[in-house]
Amino acid sequence: MTVNQVNHTERTTAELVKTASEQISRLVRDELRLAQAELAEKGKHAGKGAGMFGAGGLLALYGVAALLTAIVLLLAYVVPAWLAATIVGVVLLAIAGILAMSGRKQVKKASPTVPTEAVDNVKADVATVQAAVREGSHR
Repeated sequence: MTVNQVNHTERTTAELVKTASEQISRLVRDELRLAQAELAEKGKHAGKGAGMFGAGGLLALYGVAALLTAIVLLLAYVVPAWLAATIVGVVLLAIAGILAMSGRKQVKKASPTVPTEAVDNVKADVATVQAAVREGSHR
């Protein structure tokens, strides 16, 4: 082997580092492109799913309205139609009020939004570490 052949077949450490760096950069870029493509595909599915979910909710709302109308019409056989509609409306408002009050209680239970148990645990951990440091420095 001649000197020129050795230089061409054996690369320097700097060249190897440069090549590795380029390959790592290319690999990272390719992985990012793949992740972006995956997220775009998942986003499309999520969007379609959310649209279908919303459409289902809207149709359910119309279904409930139709059932409520049927209840009003059924009551209209016993009492005047205006009274049947009023009775159904009052019952719905009462249920809505009960749900709102229950929801309010749940929101109050969630306040404050600071994770108090976790904060207390961290404070206890800090106090334990401080006590251990103090004991260690007194020995």
